[in-house]
Amino acid sequence: MTGWRLRGLRTRLLVAFALLSVFTALAVAGIGYVRARDGILQRTQDNAAVEMTTQLKQLYPLPRQPVDTSTLQAAAERLDGRKSSALVTSGGHSAGDMPASAITPELRQVVRSGRVAWQRVDVGGVTQLVLGAQLLISTGDRRNPTIPSGIEVYELRSLDAEIDAVNRLARDAWLAGGAALVVALVLAVLAAGSVLRPVGELQRAARRLGAGDLDARITVRGSDELASVAETFNATAESLQRHVGELRRMEADARRFVADVSHELRTPLAAMTAVTDMLDAEAKRLPDAAGEAVRLVSQETHNLTRLVNDLIEVTRFDSGTASLEVDDVDVAEAVRATLRARGFAVETDLPDGIRARVDPRRLDVIMANLVGNALRHGAEPVTVRLRGDQAGITLAVEDSGPGLDEEVLPHVFSRFYKADTARSRSEGSGLGLAIAWENARLHRGELVAGNRPEGGAVFTLWLPREVRR
Repeated sequence: MTGWRLRGLRTRLLVAFALLSVFTALAVAGIGYVRARDGILQRTQDNAAVEMTTQLKQLYPLPRQPVDTSTLQAAAERLDGRKSSALVTSGGHSAGDMPASAITPELRQVVRSGRVAWQRVDVGGVTQLVLGAQLLISTGDRRNPTIPSGIEVYELRSLDAEIDAVNRLARDAWLAGGAALVVALVLAVLAAGSVLRPVGELQRAARRLGAGDLDARITVRGSDELASVAETFNATAESLQRHVGELRRMEADARRFVADVSHELRTPLAAMTAVTDMLDAEAKRLPDAAGEAVRLVSQETHNLTRLVNDLIEVTRFDSGTASLEVDDVDVAEAVRATLRARGFAVETDLPDGIRARVDPRRLDVIMANLVGNALRHGAEPVTVRLRGDQAGITLAVEDSGPGLDEEVLPHVFSRFYKADTARSRSEGSGLGLAIAWENARLHRGELVAGNRPEGGAVFTLWLPREVRR
C-alpha cells in the first residue's frame, strides 16, 4: 500500500469542512479561553490588591520600633482570612501561618522597593496567589513624603474558585468545538449533496451519451456554474445528436445508392457476361490481338460482376438483412469442395469426422476468400488446417510469404484497404476479407489475422459447433 489518498469528491469536501471547522473552533475557543482566563486572573489579582490595601489600614498606627515577634503575630492574626493566610516580617522576625518558601526573591525585591506586588506561585502542586506590600510611614515632607517602616506584609490567597471557573471555560470551549464540528459535518454533507447531485447526474448522462444514447440530457437547476455546465452539456449533446443524425442519414443514402446501383448493374452485366462467354468460345479462331482483347474484356467483365455481387453482399450486412441457413456439415468435406470448385492447389490438414451446424454457403465464401487471398498476396505453399473441440471448430489458412506488416494488421479486414498504396488495383474486389469477417461475425464466431513465427501470414477462423439462426 503506497499511502492513503482521498479519492472521492464527497470525501474531500467532508474532510475539508471538518478540518476548517476544527481549526476555526480551536482558534475561537483557544483565543476565548486565553482572554477569559487572563481576565479572570487579572480581576482576581486586582481585587486581592485592593482588599489587601484595605486590610493594611487596620494595622495603623504602627508600633514603635523595634518590633518584637508578639507584635508581628498580632498583626498577622488580624490579616488572616477564611481563604488566605498572612506573614508579617520585620528586622529578621516573622509571624503568621503563611510559608515563607512561597515568597520568591523577585517578589521580595519589588515589595522592599515600596510597591504593592503579586505573583502566582506553585505551593504543594496547587497554583496560589501571593501578594506583598511594605508599610510606610508618612513624614510630611514634600520631597520625601513616606519612608519604609521596615514591616513587610505578605498574604497567600487560594485560586481554587478561579481555577474552577477557568476549567469550566475550557470544558465549554471543547463542547463548543465539538458542536461546531458536528454542525460543520452536517453542513458539509448538505453542501456535498448539493454539489455532487448535479455532478453525478452529469456523469450518468455522459455515460449514456458515450454508450450511444444521444437523447441524454441534464435538468438545469438554478443559475450557478453547475447550471452553466449543464446547459453546455445539453447544447453539446444536441449538436452531437444533430450531426450524428445527419451522418447516419448520409451513410444510409450512400448505402442505398450503392445497393441501387449494384442491383441496376446486374442486368446489363448478365448480358455482357453472356456475350463475353460466346466471344471466349470464338477467341481461339480470332487473330492474336483480337483474341487477347476478347479475353481481357471477358476477364474484366467477370471481375466487375464479382465486385457488384460483393457490393450487394456488403449492403445486406449493413442493412441487417443477411441471414443464416444452417445445416449439419462435415467441415472437412465442405472445405475440400470449396478448393475443388475454385481449382485451388494447396496443402491440407483436414481430419474427417469434424461436424458443425453452420451455413454451408457462407462457409464456402469465407474459405474461398481466405485461400484466394493467400494465393494472390502470399507465397506457396499455402496450407489449410482444421481442428475441432467441444466448443467449436478452427480453420487456419497459412501461406509462406513475407507476412503482414504490423501497421497493416489492424486494417486487414477493412473494406477496400490496400496494404500497398502504390498498387492501384488487384484481381480481387477489395471486399473479400471484409465479407469473410462479416460472415464469421454472423456465425457468432471470429476471424483474426496474424503472422507465423517462421514467416508467412495466417488467418484463423473460429466458429461455434452449433449456430442458431
